[in-house]
Amino acid sequence: MTATREQRLEHLQNFLRSIQKPGTPLGSVGIDDSLVDSGLIDSLAIVEIVAYLEETYGLDFAARGIDPETLASMGNILALIAAAGATSATPS
Repeated sequence: MTATREQRLEHLQNFLRSIQKPGTPLGSVGIDDSLVDSGLIDSLAIVEIVAYLEETYGLDFAARGIDPETLASMGNILALIAAAGATSATPS
């Protein structure tokens, strides 16, 4: 089954809820807002996002390297998933 962008966004938001810092509701953070600057997550949570993307979408950050800007917002993360060819992957 092919996951739509909206389904991938919903899956990503569910994951972010599991790692977010208390006090900043996910609903107050726009798709292009910085996850760290908004206070939703701290910079250490980027490591958890990398692990989530590797496990869920099979992205290989060992080969690609980690660019914090690419992981700065939900929109950037969705673009990374699409660019990596994971557009047809359904999150597990």
